[in-house]
Amino acid sequence: MPTYEMPLLIRIMNKPETFNALKRVATAIFDRGGIIRKIENLGVKELPCKLSFRGSTYREATHFLYYFDVPPSTLTNLIDEYNRDIDILRNKVYKQETPKPIECTLHEELLPPIYRKEVQKLMEIGAKQKKKHQEKQFSRKLKYYPSKSNQL
Repeated sequence: MPTYEMPLLIRIMNKPETFNALKRVATAIFDRGGIIRKIENLGVKELPCKLSFRGSTYREATHFLYYFDVPPSTLTNLIDEYNRDIDILRNKVYKQETPKPIECTLHEELLPPIYRKEVQKLMEIGAKQKKKHQEKQFSRKLKYYPSKSNQL
């Protein structure tokens, strides 16, 4: 199961109502065979622009981040359920990317430039280019010079 990240905007309510809204979100994930990895509370923040939702206008919302695993086939049903919830103002689900492994090349980077593989490759390319340039200049020289033949 892939890991998903869901930023969640919930309307400002007192603590028991907020807890019930978060519990509904969690039980929906558990009912579909999902696992919650982490929940982050980002607090009450002002929205960048006012939000009209179901006849009310909101300028602030409580922000939460859910990290969870769920089968991809049940994701659309989960999003539909969250869109029907009256306490959730906005939700969006993103697939969390796995970071690519990075190879440590510190030992190679600490070597003097002449011993680095990349620099040696560049020097070889430069030598080939110089040789080609010299061959082009040599082929441009004429074997017959008309002005010298007239002098004989």
